[in-house]
Amino acid sequence: MTALPAQLSRLIVERAVAAALEEDLGLVGDLTSQATLAPEAWAEATLSAREPGIIAGLDLAAAAFRLVGDGVIFDPQVKDGERVEIGGVVAHIAGPARLVMSGERVALNFLNHLSGIATLTRLYADAVDGTGARICDTRKTTPGLRAFEKYAVRCGGGVNHRYALNDAILIKDNHIAVAGGVGAAYKAAEAFAGHLVSIEIEVTTLAELAEALEAGARIVLLDNMDNDLLRQAVALNAGRARLEASGGVKLDRVRSIGETGVNYISTSQITMGAKPLDLGLDVIIGAAK
Repeated sequence: MTALPAQLSRLIVERAVAAALEEDLGLVGDLTSQATLAPEAWAEATLSAREPGIIAGLDLAAAAFRLVGDGVIFDPQVKDGERVEIGGVVAHIAGPARLVMSGERVALNFLNHLSGIATLTRLYADAVDGTGARICDTRKTTPGLRAFEKYAVRCGGGVNHRYALNDAILIKDNHIAVAGGVGAAYKAAEAFAGHLVSIEIEVTTLAELAEALEAGARIVLLDNMDNDLLRQAVALNAGRARLEASGGVKLDRVRSIGETGVNYISTSQITMGAKPLDLGLDVIIGAAK
């Protein structure tokens, strides 16, 4: 079944965009536009792609023009998750020229950044197509932008790992070291967790995997294993738990990881390593209201 489209909360969108506009406009607003453009000047512009990619962040771009002042119309021509080619029109913008110029950078900063994440995620997702593995993000995100970056991952065809420390239990190597071992850590987590809280445990060896499975683990993260070890882990697991491969996941290796039989492949590359997608806003000279 195809997943339904992701959706951002208007509350967090407007809060983030308002903060970005406040940062950019400061106490007196856009000095350049005030100095060069008459208050009644009107501008129409086209937001288009200067390289191919996957769009994400249209709600944030629209909010930038909506919150900067009254009268700007933002008319998207594509939807988040859709691919655009070079020259493809993403949106038409029209309104008081001062406001269009004042909202432009904030709109593009969000849209370029998130579209870059969506575009790289799609490359990863396409690379593992047919293997049965799914691409996941991690908590390695830009502070304050996690919800948006994880949304962009969904737009690119990936799936989200946990959002924060408080929505799932992920027992990592340091937890295991302090807790006294894989089995002890898992049993402690199982005793603590409510019935709707997922528990995942990280292992680095086949012996640790066997101990996790013996303890009843249903989701296991296989950390920094090479492909041969991943295949052995899949065989040892024999379908008992869902397996996630993580660590050192680069685009040139990701398909071979998927072919080992793991269920998920998580990587910080899709959020921390994505370059912004080149989108630009160009005013139509001579446009009249």
